[in-house]
Amino acid sequence: MKPLLLAAALALLAPAAHAQVAAGTVPNTFDGPARPQTVTPAPAPAGPVSSTPANDASEETVRAIIAAAQAGALDYSEMTDELAARVREQEATVVPIIQGFGAVVSVDFVGSQNGIDVFNVVFANAATQWLIGHNDAGEVSALLFRPAGQ
Repeated sequence: MKPLLLAAALALLAPAAHAQVAAGTVPNTFDGPARPQTVTPAPAPAGPVSSTPANDASEETVRAIIAAAQAGALDYSEMTDELAARVREQEATVVPIIQGFGAVVSVDFVGSQNGIDVFNVVFANAATQWLIGHNDAGEVSALLFRPAGQ
């Protein structure tokens, strides 16, 4: 199955904090329903991992991005201009994928590293992992989702 590049970008204001979340791939579809009991987070990259979010609004923002995508209308007002431009380029591909995941079953914080918060998001039809980073102004400057366990 050919991988699909998904939305992720680096903040111009905080390149070091988001350098490790430059891009990601996922298959064109996720096969089969989610199995929450078997979802395991991806191995953490080298470096200290925090058990508290780098940004208190990260979970709320991830939920809002998912809800907007499932409604078919992404909201770019919370993103940096650079990230918004990259997501717009991929919107026609990414939105149907997120819509196909089905209803959100759970959102669990995994950890934070280098200013990037990681969440396991289980949907009715897929288990995913979402990475989100904010710049100093509170804008979303990095965003990535991938199959859980990747």
